[in-house]
Amino acid sequence: RREAAAMGVLLLLGGHETTANMITMGTLLLLQHPEQLARVREADDPKVIFSAVEELLRYLSVVHLGRRRTALEDIEIAGRTIRAGEGVILLGELANRDPAVFPDPDRLDIGRDARHHQAFGVGTHHCLGQPLARMELQVVYPALFRRVPTLRLATDLADIPFKYDAVIYGVYELPVTW
Repeated sequence: RREAAAMGVLLLLGGHETTANMITMGTLLLLQHPEQLARVREADDPKVIFSAVEELLRYLSVVHLGRRRTALEDIEIAGRTIRAGEGVILLGELANRDPAVFPDPDRLDIGRDARHHQAFGVGTHHCLGQPLARMELQVVYPALFRRVPTLRLATDLADIPFKYDAVIYGVYELPVTW
């Protein structure tokens, strides 16, 4: 029972909570960047939507859970030695803002090649649900903004309650109108 309950929680958090928060945060971000939103709304080319989703995943990084690893051998990173057996915590959200990988990383650019972001982890520790999450996001953003072209925030950004106290970043609610 305990194992089944743990698996249920994992599926709920990994399969629903992350995608729901990504949809909401991506909507909020695009509403704040009307020129980028227009490109998503008007895109006929699926490559534009693919690129937009990858950039949103990079820019937002809704999962704020450091990936803990143990060094298998001595390595040097940025002038510091990490000895074999020492633990490290890898923060994907920081990797997604690395200017050596993503020029001008604090700027949203849905035309950017952001395929190498760390939103889903990497290697043997990548998210198994990433193909489904990507597909859901590629469907929802164009559908939402085409069907409700006048969608806008119904409140000031400062009044939106953000989930600063959660592993999966998002908002508690996103008041919109059209």
